[in-house]
This record gives sequence, structure tokens and C-alpha cells, in this order.
Amino acid sequence: MSEGVRVRVLCAAHGDPLAAAELAAVLGERQRAGLEPLPADLVGAVPGLLRSRRPEVRSLAPATRHLLLIAAADQHPYATRAYQRAVAAARLDTGSLDDAEAAGLARTTSAGVVFRDPWTRIAAYETASAVDRRETHRLLARVLRGEGEAPRRSWHRAAAALGPSRRLAADLRASAHEARAGGEHALACGLLERAAALTPDPRERPRLLARAAADAWRSGDGDRARRLAAHGDVDGMSGILALRAENATEAFDALLAAVERGAGAGAGKGTLGAPDAAGASSALGASGGPSAASAPGAPGALSASDGPCGQGGRVVAGTPPVVGAADARGVRPGVLDTAVHGARPGVLDTAAHGVRPGVRDTAGHGACPGVAETAAHGARPAVPDAAPHRACPGAASHGVRPAVPDTAAHLVARATEAAIYTGDLRRCREAAVVAARLGIAVPGTLGGLAAAFEGRYEDARDLLRAAAGHRGPGGDPTSLIHSSIAALLLGDHTRAASSAVRAAASARALGEPAAVPQAMEFRAYAEFWTGRPRSAGAATLEALRQAYATGQDNGACHLQAALAMFAAVTGDEELCRTRAGLARAHALEHGLGLPAALALWALAFLDLGTGRYAAAASRLRALAGFGPGHGHRAVRHLAIPHYVEAAVRTGDTRVARRAHADYDRWARVVRSADDLALSARCRALLATGPEAADHYRTALDLHAGGTRDFERARTELLFGGALRRLRRRTEARDRLHSALEAFEYFGAPHCAAEARAELRALGATVRSSAGSPGMAGLLTAQQLTVARMAAEGATNREIAARLVLSPRTIDHHLRGVFTRLGIRSRIELVRLLTPET
Repeated sequence: MSEGVRVRVLCAAHGDPLAAAELAAVLGERQRAGLEPLPADLVGAVPGLLRSRRPEVRSLAPATRHLLLIAAADQHPYATRAYQRAVAAARLDTGSLDDAEAAGLARTTSAGVVFRDPWTRIAAYETASAVDRRETHRLLARVLRGEGEAPRRSWHRAAAALGPSRRLAADLRASAHEARAGGEHALACGLLERAAALTPDPRERPRLLARAAADAWRSGDGDRARRLAAHGDVDGMSGILALRAENATEAFDALLAAVERGAGAGAGKGTLGAPDAAGASSALGASGGPSAASAPGAPGALSASDGPCGQGGRVVAGTPPVVGAADARGVRPGVLDTAVHGARPGVLDTAAHGVRPGVRDTAGHGACPGVAETAAHGARPAVPDAAPHRACPGAASHGVRPAVPDTAAHLVARATEAAIYTGDLRRCREAAVVAARLGIAVPGTLGGLAAAFEGRYEDARDLLRAAAGHRGPGGDPTSLIHSSIAALLLGDHTRAASSAVRAAASARALGEPAAVPQAMEFRAYAEFWTGRPRSAGAATLEALRQAYATGQDNGACHLQAALAMFAAVTGDEELCRTRAGLARAHALEHGLGLPAALALWALAFLDLGTGRYAAAASRLRALAGFGPGHGHRAVRHLAIPHYVEAAVRTGDTRVARRAHADYDRWARVVRSADDLALSARCRALLATGPEAADHYRTALDLHAGGTRDFERARTELLFGGALRRLRRRTEARDRLHSALEAFEYFGAPHCAAEARAELRALGATVRSSAGSPGMAGLLTAQQLTVARMAAEGATNREIAARLVLSPRTIDHHLRGVFTRLGIRSRIELVRLLTPET
């Protein structure tokens, strides 16, 4: 069973391990691999657990069971908070609940009834007759008359309905619109799904189910979204979902085919022009998606020789300006460099619109990407369009249609993102041709990325600065994520972290959990490069859990690659190889070149830190890879400073000089202190004698104005070694001690060991590792984490869930802990750890 499926099975089973085991046993092979969604009918899938609950509920008196039924219907699947009013309206005596409390099934509080566990609540509802359930829903609907309660009232009315009703279906659609506007996407999904079941018009069902699938995705329920899309697939819906969890190359083909079908039907006609279709497909883009775990910081600009679609650039950029429909969101937050993030599938929507899904496009583009019914309901735009669509320059003169339906723009954007994820230059160009023919221009952050890929670095700088300064009205998460992306590309890590934190908070407030992992990942990279790798690792681990829980397995793959890089920096070789192996295995199977390259970069950095320079140089040269799912040129660009170092150590500098020249050109245009400092460091490595020392001093002066403290420490380490070889012992000693202190603070033992070795070569007295006398000096970072959790009483399964690893891996780590510490039991482990905690 894949890790993502394991996490979702546990969530679907409400955290009950017995129910999770029972559910896992009935999954098919494709479901266990994550290729098909989990079953919708959990009650039917886990009958064993309910068999133990039903007799307990049935043994209660009818009056008690009636009260429990009202409480269960009021709480699930959507909390309507009408229990007290319903009991009062029906004039029921709540005293009979004492029997349920005595049986340990439920208890009464001032807020209502609290069940022993979710499965007891399900049993209380499921054991009632269909007639009693319908009557209960009618009762709850009657008492829900307050302001803002229309969606919940409609839900209960629909639950009590006996057959199709055009009027009720229309009411459900209107209520879904209201729920969506309030950020309750799960409720909106349920209302639309029920409307599809009750509408007498079979032609309307696919559009309703497509819109429901979009709401399910934004609510964080990826499995439900995929099930609904399969039954109501408006053009492109399945391709968008495939981009999040399935094969990226197949997603690209499906998305571009949908664009071609829509274009063939004529502008504004066919499914592409339908309001529900537009709303559904674009809403999916806005909420979550695979992550591009790349390290924020380097601009990721490609060499002009790589072509306009160069796979090296920062992200979705592999396409000429006309391709830009993927907008900022194309950039998937996460990869080491946002550049690499190129397409962050999760921010999709605004990519093409520059506005958060669910908001009407004020530029007059029709229905807003997130709200299928905006046009029909005449809703006033809540967020202005930050990047209105413009016809591609010269489109009219070339006979290209000057305007294109919103959905087509969204689908081209998603297709471009898929091409970027694969690292396939041919697909990038293919998407560019289609975009040019439809007259789609590059808006927002993506425009800057596209300009960088074409070698127009000055244009790229100006566009990215404008995007970084745009924080979005009302705390719009998409605009904030785009701001974070642009800031990372420009080397402004403080602004990037601030925007990412605000984006995550805004996404939670708006009920869009699928967007939270993206924002958290950008924050993690900002923290990582500014010298807080452990904090960044914790944030990324939480994002990984959320990515798995929301069905974003491709995004989780990027996060695994990011965690591999963090492990490489903190010196945990075993964990680095485990994370990198997981990321590369998933990437190869799903055609994801971006995370495959990131994982390879992590392994290369591990080699670099442990003195395996030839291996590091070989891995870094291979970063571009061949074929979808193997590598990515953008990541190779970001890793140039590390490649130059490895190449110099092995004496092969011919290719390194060419790579540095392009990196230096971007740094000079953007004027980022950190990028300029890294370029100066490369120049120092490629120079000899006193000239190298001058370049190192320049690099350190530039680092003083930047925020990448970890790279500054590496520059001091390299400078100290160069000074030692120049026999400038006093200055060398000062630089190396400074680097050693920084590496110990960052928790980077391999780098610290390099600094100690250089100091010993100077004949200086070097104290041993700060943690060597204690447990931290005997265990790896991951072993120490596992040991502390075990000492706190957590089981192997609980530790595995918290660290998003398998129980078998945790068992392996604990055996390693016991061996290294010379102990045999957890009791001894607790005794050893007590002084340290």
C-alpha cells in the first residue's frame, strides 16, 4: 500500500486502526497503489466494526435511540448545530439520554450530544429505519431558519426527499453557491452531489458532478473528487486530477486534448464554454496540487541556448510568453528554488486568472474560475482580477482569435504545468504552440519565469518584482503564494516567508486545506536557506502529511525530495537516502522529472558534504536527465554553485565555467545579494592564488547583505581552506572557527567535520563535536527523534504516523538506537534520555 493511501485510509476510518485494517483488506490492487480512489461507502466496506456497535445502540429504549438519531443526523456528514432546537420543537424529553450515558455510548453537554467515537454515531444513524431518518431530516430542516443556515436547511430537505425534484435541485445549487462563498466547500460538494441525484434533467448531471468534484478537491477530499469526476467528467477534469496524483505525462495529453476539443467546438461553445465546466476546472487548479519541492532562492533562469521553453528555468516557465496561462500558480511552491517549482499545481486557478478561484473576473472574462455559478447568480466580485487576460501580442495580425474561453486558458495552464513537472522540453513547446494559437498571454509571476527562460532577464526581474509586491486584496491565498514564489526567485526570503505564512492562514480561514501544504512548503524553504533546517524540516513534514491526506501524492513526492535535502544538510545519511529513494521511485512511475532531479540533488549534496566529490559531480551533471520522470534542467541550474564546487575538487572545470557564466548573468540582473555572493564564490573556486581570496572576500561582503546564512557558512569554510593553502594561518583559523560555529548551530555535522579537518590541518586545537558526550553525538538526527518519541511512550505505529514513515522503518531505527547506545529495552532508553529532556 502506498504511503498516501495508508494516510487516507486511516483518515477515512476516523483514526480507528481496526476500521483502517478492515478497510485496507477490501481495497483492490489499483486502490492500494493509489491509482483509483477509495470506496465511497465506508459503512459497507467496514461491516465488522459496525457489527459490534449496532447491538449496543439497539439495546437502548426507542426514545433514547430517537434522540441519538437526531444528534447523529445533526452532526454528520455536515454539522448543522440544530440539535437543541430540534429537540425543543419536537418537545422531546432529554432525560432518556441518561441510559446512553450509562452505557458509555454518548454523553450530554451544553453544546449537545458527544458520541463515544465516530463509529458509534454512524451506528446510531444507520440502525434507524429509512422513515425515521427522513422524519428527522425534515425536523432539522424546519428549525434551520436563521441567517446563513440556508445551505444546511437545503441539505436536510434533500436528505428527506423521496424522488427527483427540479425545484429542490435548483435550491440545492443556490445553496451550494452560498456555502462556497462562505468557504464551506465540503458542504457545497454534498449539496451539488445531491442536486445531481435529484435533478430530472440528465444533461445537467455531469456539470453538477464536475462542480461537486471541484469543491471536493478544494475541501481536501481528493478521493471524493476523483470519484465524482469519473461520473461527471467535463473536459479536462480528469486531466487536472491526474496532474495531482497520477501520471503527469498522461495528464498533459488529456489536458491538451481537452483544449483541442473545445477549440474545435468554437469559442464559447461546447463544454469548454459552459459556466459549470469553467468553474469546475478552474476551481480545481486553485486548490492544491503537486509540489515542486525545490529550493527557493535561485532564479532558475535557463541558458538562452536551451530555448524559450528551456526546461531549466524556474518553473512553468518552459514556454514562451504566450504560454503563460499557467500564471503564477504554475509555480509549485516547494522545490528548492521556486523557479523549479515551476508549476505548482495547486495554485492553478489564479494562474490563468490572476484571481483566487471563486471570484468573478472583473475584466469581463465570464464565470470566475472557482465559482461555476457566478455568472448565473450575478455575484459581485470579491477580489479584483490582478492579472487580466490579454490577447497575445500580434495575435490579430496572425489571424489568431484574440479572446479565449476561461476554461481553455485554465486547461492550457494546467497542461503547461504538467509539461514542466515532467521536464519534457517537447511538451513545453507543444503547449506553447497551442497557447499561441488561442491567444493566451502569460500573466503574473509566470510571465517573469517565461521571460527568464527566453534569456530576457531584465524583463523577468521587473515582472517578478511587481508580483512579489502584490500581496492580494483581503489576504487572498493564491496572490500571497504568488508573492512568496516571486520573492523567493528574487532572493527576498523574509518577504517570501511572510507571504507564505499569510497564505496558509488565509487558506485555512477560507476552508481550502488543499492550498495549505503549498504555502507551508514555501515557508519551509525560506527557513531552510536562512539557516533553520530543523524548523524547515518540521514544517515540511506537516505539509507532507496534509498533501497525503488531501490526495496530492505528486505534491507529496516533491516534499519527500525536499525532506531528503534537509536530511542531507543535517547529516542524516540514512534518512536522506530513504526519502530520496521514495521520491525518485514515485517520480519515475508518474513521469515527474522535477522531484526526481531534486532528490538527486539531495544525494549529490550528501556526497559533497562527505567528501565524495566525484560522485557529487557525476550526480549534478545528470540532473537534466533524459525522458520524463528522470531529471530536470531547472534543478541543474539551481545546483550550479554546488556543481562548481564538486567540479573544482575533481579538477574538471570546463563545463563548470560555462554553467557559472549563465548563473552570473542572472545574478547581476536580479541584484540579489545571495545570488551575487554565490556567483562570487564560484568565481573564487575557479580562480587560483591571491585572486581567489579576493573573490571570497567579495562573496562574504555580499553575504552580509543577504539572508542565506547556511551558504555563507559554506563560503567561509571554502575561504578558510583557500587561506590555509596560501599560508595565511591566522585569518584561515578565524574563518574556519566561524564556519564551525555556524554549522554546529545549524545542526550540519558533515559540514562541521570538514571545518574541523581544515583546522586540524592548521595544527589548531579543535574541540570534539558539541554533542559527542551525550546522545546527540551517538545518534543520527532521525534516530534521536525516534528515540525521544519512544521514550515519551509512543508506539512504533504512532511514531510512523507522526514522521510519515512505515512502522518497519521505525523498528529499524529503534534497533539502531539500541545498538549504538548499548541498551536492550525502552525502559533503559527512558533512563538515558531523562537528563537530556
